[in-house]
Amino acid sequence: MRILHTSDWHIGRTFHGWSTLEALRGVLETLVTQVRENDVDVVIVAGDVFDSATPAAECYTLLSDTLRGLADTGARVVVTSGNHDSAARLGFQAGLLREGIHVVTDPLSVGSPITIPDADGPVHLYGIPYLEPARVRHLWDGVELRTQAQTLAHAMDLVRADLAVRGGRSVAIAHCFAAGIEATPGVEREIRQGNLDVVPLHVFDGPDYVALGHIHGRQRLSERVRYAGAPLHYSFGEKGRLRGSWLVDLDASGLADVTWLDLPVPRRLEVLRAPLAELIESDLYAGAADAWVCVEYTDTLPQRDVMRRLQERFPFCATVSHTPAVAPADDGRTYVDRVRAARSDRELIDAFLVHVREGEAASEREAELIGDLIADDRPIAAVLAEAQR
Repeated sequence: MRILHTSDWHIGRTFHGWSTLEALRGVLETLVTQVRENDVDVVIVAGDVFDSATPAAECYTLLSDTLRGLADTGARVVVTSGNHDSAARLGFQAGLLREGIHVVTDPLSVGSPITIPDADGPVHLYGIPYLEPARVRHLWDGVELRTQAQTLAHAMDLVRADLAVRGGRSVAIAHCFAAGIEATPGVEREIRQGNLDVVPLHVFDGPDYVALGHIHGRQRLSERVRYAGAPLHYSFGEKGRLRGSWLVDLDASGLADVTWLDLPVPRRLEVLRAPLAELIESDLYAGAADAWVCVEYTDTLPQRDVMRRLQERFPFCATVSHTPAVAPADDGRTYVDRVRAARSDRELIDAFLVHVREGEAASEREAELIGDLIADDRPIAAVLAEAQR
């Protein structure tokens, strides 16, 4: 049996405010083509099909089109819900889907497999929807389910108990944060803040292969336990990480081979760090004009109208931050200390500038202008306002 393991489609997710729907449609169309060309028997989607519990209508359209395309290849499809999905919304149409498409969202279905035979006998696919301990602990009396680790351990106990009776080959599908992953900046932080604790790897002992979802980069935790990652890049922390899916082959004795299938990257990611004028004018950055761009401009002082100016050069500039190349010297005094220590209007203005400009005092030319203003005996508020401008 040949299985394609994918996950974390996040249909409806934006990239720093930009829609990704059409880019994802193109990538999923390629995935359907890969399923057909590689004679895949079963496609597994391991959770986070949607990005929101209340997806827009066009998100349902993309999901329906993709599932229909996968079914048309002759493959069976097994979809489980993730923490971003609403199990009720994802599962409500399960009864309306065509034969061969299975959507697993009911916690009480854990331990009851979808069994698909091949020439070597049955293969049992145990879908485990995302199980939030607080919402499912009442379903199983006498079992302590306070953490994700406890909840997944109980689910896998149910899987192993059923498998011991049925026998044969098996695949488990889960959506969680497993021990041993390599962190993705900007992604795993979000996951940790979502109160998802770590699940030890031994929890997944038993099945021939474990298809995990939740982490956006591909991960090989062991030969038989893997994350496929998301089909699109959804943060700059994923820059340089491959997009794709695992192609899993089972023979008569179990896991035979696992290979990686690349998916296309519709728009690559670039992180540019340089002074603003250089970024806008230099030919060094011409190749980033068609990429998603994260800019860290290193000018000593913040600049005006930065995003507009950058998007004239980089139409897909998505985020900008001011990160001075050299941090100004800091004598350790607070703004209040500086104000109290000022013995003249000039020192008071300088204390104000150091405070609002991240440690940068008046330049030589600015000092001359401030001196002229003070000499004109103008109100100090007017001087401060003009100095700030």
